[in-house]
Amino acid sequence: MSFELDLRAFIEKAKGNADQVVKKVGIDMLANIVDRSPVGNPSLWQSTPPPGYVGGRFRGNWQVTFGAPATVELERIDANGSSTKAAGAAVIAAYQSGINSIWLTNTVPYAMALEFGHSSQAPAGMARVTAAEFQQFINKAVQELDR
Repeated sequence: MSFELDLRAFIEKAKGNADQVVKKVGIDMLANIVDRSPVGNPSLWQSTPPPGYVGGRFRGNWQVTFGAPATVELERIDANGSSTKAAGAAVIAAYQSGINSIWLTNTVPYAMALEFGHSSQAPAGMARVTAAEFQQFINKAVQELDR
């Protein structure tokens, strides 16, 4: 599961600060998606968890790439999301004009099920809800640059 940020749509609005706006929007959207991502809570499950289960694999598998979505699953388990956000922010910091898309991707096999309501913790999903707020992220980033 992934979605692509179409950067051309708002570069004109940002004018000379386009790179800063893109980076701010990308980092904020990633943080929002990671924070909205459910973490396995066996007390909510209909079945018992496997022995040694630790929640946070889905949250830890959000990846940031340029130009194309990530294709490999990570071994990172990150229940609070801080490592995932830091790793993504480091990638986004390398953004430069001319890069046409930033992908936020989660490659775990159950990502689509979670996005489409399998978890009571995120019944409306994570990526779809965040993508619907895209303009708000742009407006916030542009306003912060105006200060």
